[in-house]
Amino acid sequence: MRTQTENSKSAVKRSEAVINKIKGRAQTLNKPRDLDALIEQIGDAKYVLLGEATHGTHEFYLWRAILTKRLIEEKGFSFVGVEGDSPDCYRVNRYVKHYDGHAKNAYETIREFNRWPTWMWANWEVIEFIDWLKDFNNKKSTKHKVGFYGLDVYSLGESLDALMKYLKNTDIKAYLKAMEAVKCFEPFGFEGTDYARATWLIPKTCETEVVDLLRDIRSKITTYNTDPEAVFNTEQNAMVAVNAERYYRTMMKGGGASWNVRDRHMVETLERLMDFHGDDAKAIVWAHNTHVGDARATDMSKQGMVNIGELVSVYHDADEVFKIGFGTYKGTVIAGRNWGDPMEIMEVPKASEDSWESILHEAGAGENLVFTTKGWHDDHDFDKRFKHRAIGVVYQPEYEQFGNYVPSDIPLRYDAFIHIDKTSALHPVHLEPDGHQIPETYPWGV
Repeated sequence: MRTQTENSKSAVKRSEAVINKIKGRAQTLNKPRDLDALIEQIGDAKYVLLGEATHGTHEFYLWRAILTKRLIEEKGFSFVGVEGDSPDCYRVNRYVKHYDGHAKNAYETIREFNRWPTWMWANWEVIEFIDWLKDFNNKKSTKHKVGFYGLDVYSLGESLDALMKYLKNTDIKAYLKAMEAVKCFEPFGFEGTDYARATWLIPKTCETEVVDLLRDIRSKITTYNTDPEAVFNTEQNAMVAVNAERYYRTMMKGGGASWNVRDRHMVETLERLMDFHGDDAKAIVWAHNTHVGDARATDMSKQGMVNIGELVSVYHDADEVFKIGFGTYKGTVIAGRNWGDPMEIMEVPKASEDSWESILHEAGAGENLVFTTKGWHDDHDFDKRFKHRAIGVVYQPEYEQFGNYVPSDIPLRYDAFIHIDKTSALHPVHLEPDGHQIPETYPWGV
């Protein structure tokens, strides 16, 4: 029987072996051209999933945008799908594609992301990217303009509102059905958690209303062809209403039920976007590592949970999908201490000594790294899951060791990894001139 000392020595030996393998493969990351080898490895993949270890880190957004620009320019990707709400992101899509009625500038477009956590998309890093994308599209025909879309399911009220505005002048019968759905949700103020609690206590739901609305819209969808994307957007908002109702209704059951509704919705939306963009479509996804990295390589699978990374990998051939994780050793981040709290710049402490991030810090001697994990899937040095940092929009650094690490089989979770050793907080848009934060609101639910 092995002693604790022997186990400790074995763990150290294994870490040293992993560190040496990373050193032999990793490229120091300082400038865009340092991504050359990674882009070559991506090859002809149709789905490139780009993660992030937090929702509030400047460098994750910066390098994700740099890599995305190169993929669009050099490999002809069709659109970016993000972990964001469909109505808000559709306004961005109209802006970058120069559609009629778009906002005057990127700042005005981004300021309309006003539901907590606003900083996740309402930040100067995103403004820089969408201005670049608008300029890129300026040289393209309508068919070849690159889009920007929200994949998420949270926007129950906003999607119903968008439907009402569109259908009022397009399809009066569908408009009346949308009114029925709105009336059903009105007692809850379109607040998803209130709806979840109410339907848990009293088994009366709004499922029939939103399903009937979607069915009616789908039966007449071709009549909505009033601009290049009206058909897609109308059906998408109806789908959000259906799946958001389901998401909030399953929320109170606990377990992975509501998580699965959400990630399956995001994948369904992703596949609809691929169909919309044609046979040669290629997608880039921006989402948290917990959505991008294959769930089967974590303990999520034991809880019956799936995610984007797993579902896309199951639905498509291995060479069609490329998943990239992002991580950090220490720095600062934008987050709230509790849901709905004002955003703060928080300290991200040095990673746990037995974590993946600590190994990368040592392997890179404090430098940023980029490398692929191809060929390591059956390597015995990776046969034990590493603690892997994950920070959400809610963060309490003093309790990080108790809930911000996900045990992960890294080579199975990602095809490549980008490590930024020391990171800094995002630059939010929703700040008053004196630097005080505007009170965050979330009128349409969580």
